[in-house]
Amino acid sequence: MRFELPKWLVVVPFVVLLVAAAAWQARRRRLRAAAGWSAQLGRQAAAMGSHSTLVLGLIALVAALGLAGPRWGRASQATESRALNVVVVMDISRSMLAQDVKPDRLTRAVGIARRLVQDLEGDRLALVAFAARGYLLSPLTLDQSALALQLDALDPEVASEGGSGLGAAISQAADVLKAATQGGDKAVVVFSDGESFEGAEALTSVGESLQRAGITLVLVPVGGSTGARIPDPDGTWHKDADGQEVITVRRDDLLKAAATGARGIVVPADAPDPSGEVRRVLDRLARAPAEDRSADDLIPRAWLFALVAAVGLLGHTLTRRSAALVGLLLAVGIGTASAQRPSAGGQLLQRGDTAKAREAFAAEAKKLGTDSAWFNAGTAALVAGDMVAAQDALRRASLSLDPDLRRRALYNLGTAYLTRARRETKGRDSLLVAASRQLQSALQLAPGDADAKFNYELARRLMPPPPPPQSGGGGDYKKPPPKPQQPQQAPPTPGGMSKADAEQVLSAMERAERETRMAQAKRQRRGQPPLGPDW
Repeated sequence: MRFELPKWLVVVPFVVLLVAAAAWQARRRRLRAAAGWSAQLGRQAAAMGSHSTLVLGLIALVAALGLAGPRWGRASQATESRALNVVVVMDISRSMLAQDVKPDRLTRAVGIARRLVQDLEGDRLALVAFAARGYLLSPLTLDQSALALQLDALDPEVASEGGSGLGAAISQAADVLKAATQGGDKAVVVFSDGESFEGAEALTSVGESLQRAGITLVLVPVGGSTGARIPDPDGTWHKDADGQEVITVRRDDLLKAAATGARGIVVPADAPDPSGEVRRVLDRLARAPAEDRSADDLIPRAWLFALVAAVGLLGHTLTRRSAALVGLLLAVGIGTASAQRPSAGGQLLQRGDTAKAREAFAAEAKKLGTDSAWFNAGTAALVAGDMVAAQDALRRASLSLDPDLRRRALYNLGTAYLTRARRETKGRDSLLVAASRQLQSALQLAPGDADAKFNYELARRLMPPPPPPQSGGGGDYKKPPPKPQQPQQAPPTPGGMSKADAEQVLSAMERAERETRMAQAKRQRRGQPPLGPDW
């Protein structure tokens, strides 16, 4: 259970005591008035309504809890639309870092893909990223915002192996579409510079398999035709096995080979609006009904408390000869109606106006100051791209006592740090450290969260390697000597970690080490990477 206004719970006991005291005082006045008429009438009045104070106190308790906005239980909401099934295939090989298009090939491809995702609202979209191997980052879904966040996180460092396997990635996307049972026609949209292990014949064969499956193939070339060098993370240019600088060129011949086999389309490299060209191709395909299910937030239950309070007050009124506190019923009705009314930010977000929704959520958070309000404000800022505002709001929401809200706030906060680290060079290492810490905390609350695991692994991959150990001279690396044991019963350092805090930190470090080793073991079980260039 979670409350929309948890601070109101502090006031609940005072409300109950106030209503009970008012009922008790009213009963005393009635008894004195009745006794003033006659002793017999006083005895009759004392015999009636002896439990009135207790009943009205309980009704006040239920009504006050309802005003706090209780929520519990989750509902799965079905979203229906007439949709295509489209898999976006994004090349994240090292050659996509070439800067023959500004700012580089990958950033340009991601920008085009984001515009396409926005234009395909209502269609079922999936995302496959590939270098030497393909990675299914998002299955077919109607949630375009989730796909956009995955696109923003793409980087060659995500791939565990260098190189480019274009044909295998297209085949993987086709497998995703073949498993789809809903929606209309199927299409694969590829963003790549054409660099690939496979030759033209192999790509033509892959294209023919798509044509037989009834899948439309659209390829968007990225990069220049004159060639460009590939920057390495250390500031030098990438070199091949012979020590020569690598020059990467957009391979239109390989892209056309795949398109020829699939009878697909290659968007002109100099097209002013590549996403518009892709959209015009997809608009010729047939859409069909599709359904997607998504878990809503906790269900508002304030109406239950209002109903119980109203029934209790009505029953109390009908069983007494004197008037009941009708004003309490009116207060409950007004309060719960306000609690159930959708916020202005939520209404704007439903209409797709993220900029105004962000402003509305920020104003609501400053006014209410609740954990959920800060979470909404931070998430809206994250979607709008204002990472600094998102961090400030989500940092407050991450202090919530509600485990579910705290987990979601930590995940979004870590994602905000990670996004800033990918965009900014100043303070990048500290941002990555902060991102990994927040995502690690989110994983401690929900170890099975696949999205948090992916972003946590991405943050760790982007962090610079630790410096080599200092040694007195040459020779093999020696294991550092064990740290000296601390004296027993040492006095605690003011402001330091407690024993419980230290144990938590050590436990988290052990879990992170296990996850890293498991990931390394999985990569080793994959076998040797395909032979070919590592770009």
